[in-house]
This record gives sequence, C-alpha cells and structure tokens, in this order.
Amino acid sequence: MKQLFIFTATILACMGMRAQETGIDSVLRQIEANNKELQANAQLISSQKLKSRTENNLPDPTLSYAHLWDSKNSGKTVGEMVVSQSFDFPTLYITRGKMNRLKTGALDAQAATMRQQILLQAKEVCLDIIMLQHQQELLDARLKNAEELAAMYAKRLATGDANALETNKINLELLNVRTESRMNSTALNNKIKELLVLNSNQPLTPGRPFPDGPTVPTAKALGLTDYPLVPLPTDFHRVCSELLAADPSLQSFDSESAAARKFISASKQGWLPKLELGYRRNTESGHPLNGVVVGFSFPLFSNKGKVKIAKAQAMNIDFQKDNARVKASSELWQLYEEARNLDASMQEYKRTFQEQQDLTLLKQALVGGQISMIEYFVEVSVVYQSKTNLLQLENQYQKAMARIYKNEL
Repeated sequence: MKQLFIFTATILACMGMRAQETGIDSVLRQIEANNKELQANAQLISSQKLKSRTENNLPDPTLSYAHLWDSKNSGKTVGEMVVSQSFDFPTLYITRGKMNRLKTGALDAQAATMRQQILLQAKEVCLDIIMLQHQQELLDARLKNAEELAAMYAKRLATGDANALETNKINLELLNVRTESRMNSTALNNKIKELLVLNSNQPLTPGRPFPDGPTVPTAKALGLTDYPLVPLPTDFHRVCSELLAADPSLQSFDSESAAARKFISASKQGWLPKLELGYRRNTESGHPLNGVVVGFSFPLFSNKGKVKIAKAQAMNIDFQKDNARVKASSELWQLYEEARNLDASMQEYKRTFQEQQDLTLLKQALVGGQISMIEYFVEVSVVYQSKTNLLQLENQYQKAMARIYKNEL
C-alpha cells in the first residue's frame, strides 16, 4: 500500500508539473522572460533611474593655481592655490532625494504598465489560438462529413440512385469546407508564429529546443486547447475599485503627482543661498599662508519663475491623473457591459444547441430519403454557422475578461 501511495503521488506530481509547463500562464511566463522589448525597456528604466540619482550629486570640486612674478624683480614670485567645493543648501539635497525616490516609483509603474501591455497582447493571441483550434476541430468534423457524403453520392450516381445536381451540390460543399479548413489552419499557424515572435523566436514548449531552426508547435503541445474559466463578477462596483487601485498606469500618475509636489518644495528652496568651502594657500609673504575659503551665492535671478513653473507642472500632472482615472473606470465598465451581453448570447446559443436535433440525425434522415438535399444543407449550414458564431462569442468574451483583469497578469 505504501509503494502504491508513493507511485500514485509521483504520477500526480508529474501530471501537475506537466500542466504547469503548458497553457496560457506558462506561455506568458516564458514571454515575460524572453521578450526583447521588455528587456530593452528594463534597461531604459534602469538608465532613467540612474539619471535621476545623478541630478542630486554634488558639483565637481575646483582647483586653481596662480603664479605671479614682479615686473621689476624677476626673481621675486608669488604662488597661490585654491581648492574649493560648492554645494546647495543641505535641505535641498534631502528634498531632491525624496523626489527622486518618487520618480523611481513612477518609473517602476511605467515598466509594469508596459509589461502588462505585452502580456495582454500575448494572452489575446493565445485566446485566438484556442478559438482557431476549436474552429479547426469543427471544420475537420464538417470536412469528414462532407467527404463521406461525397463518396456515398458518387456511388449512388453510378448506380442511378442520385442525380448530378445533388452530387454537384455535395462536391461544392466539400470544396468550400476544404478551403475553409485550409484557411483556418493557415490562420492558426500564423497566430502561433506571432506568439513565437513575442517570445523572441525561443521555443515555447519547455525541453523542446529547435532542432534545425524555429518550428511551429501545435496548439495542443502548448496546452492552448481550452479557455480558462472566468465567470462574470457579481459585484462589479467592488471589483472595479480594486482593479483601479491596482492599475500600474494610475499608480505611475500618483507617484508623478507626489514627485511634482516635492519639485515645488525644491523650487522654493532654490532661493536659499548656495555655499562654497575650500582651502587656500598663499606664498606672498615669503612663507606659506594657509587658510579656509567660505563663499555664498545668492540666487537673485537664476530661480526666478521656477516655483510658478513647478506649480503649473504639478497641476498638469494632476489633471492628467484625474483624466486617466475617469477613462480607466469608463473602459472597465464598458468591458463589463460587453462581457455581460456576450455571456447572455453564449447562454442562449448553448440552450438552443441542447434543444435542436443532432447533425447525425440530419445525416441519417438525408440518407434514408426523409429529407431532400436542399433541406439538409439549409439545416446544416445554419447549425455550423451558429456554432461558428458561438466560437467567436466565446473568444470575444474571453478577450473582454482578459482586458478587465489585465492588472492581474
């Protein structure tokens, strides 16, 4: 029993690991690690953070040396050396340091926003792959049915049990379905290639390196065969508030607004005098004289208008923040209404499919002569078109929910 338990646990663990290696979440994690655009943006954000830090550095120290000689007595010379360091008022460095930390938070939020956009794009491609895979299965079943009917009516035509019009109708249906199947297969392969591009042409199936260059994996190999279960939220007011609070683009505006407030404080402190300390050495008296240099610089002109500029910039950011929050909230509610209507249509289609007769019964009625070829194709075309509509509704619903919950990527 103990050995059986260990064996069962091992099998379940392997199945769990395999499940984690495939599916939408696995694909998104790999794209997050391999996407070149995200890697480039990470380096850009890092450079911008470093640039912000350097803006709070001390100015470079200065060293000057003067060598003077007497015009009447060339043997008499005087040397003077001055080493000095200028700096802003100390409180200004503290204020700028706080402002730079807030800017760093805004940059991190911007990086999170871009990551979210790339992963949302990848997830929508995954959802398209799932839809095209389902559509391919539907077309394959329709193609198989058309091939069987074409073969049967070819035999009937040879024995005189069917006429040429019916046989031509079947052959035309076979040609149309075969064409649709090929076009859908091409679209499916192109979507998988698009996913590979987002992954920088790295293999998406773990442990399966490209043998002789990039190859296109199947949707089944990627685990992209079924949609995730994403039910409609019952209380969207609460969900909307939570999603807005977690939105990195809005968090970026919050940090930028706080940084703008600190910039106003730094601009006001710009009226404080700049300081200079240094060392001076003079040999005019015949023996060296050492001393301290202390200087002050009063910004009577250089800081003029900067406080007004800082306040205007802060107001600009605040208006942008308010506008972004209104747009984000409106977009979430629009997506929710879209998803709710799509869900209602999906349920109606599913109930109708449960109530109507099966395609197998229609085929049996056609073979048994209970319905004509025209009646059969009218019924079949409506059923297949309805199933295709349902696939598209499911895809649109999943995309709407993915956009609603994009902050959870």
